[in-house]
Amino acid sequence: MLVLPILLAIEIPNLVKAREFAQTNACIQNLGQIDGAKQQWAIENKKKDTDTPTTEELKTLMYKNEFPVC
Repeated sequence: MLVLPILLAIEIPNLVKAREFAQTNACIQNLGQIDGAKQQWAIENKKKDTDTPTTEELKTLMYKNEFPVC
């Protein structure tokens, strides 16, 4: 009877850490997608690396025209 609570006490923190790790990786991938869209915007519009596009300009270059959120 004591085995299950002990196993749960061990596993729950591991599941929380795994979820946080997955969320962190999703954010990193989203930032990479945003950076790629910015580079594409700069090339297509003959802009410099220091120029800043608006969110709306980048949305047109994103998958499904949606801006990713962390």
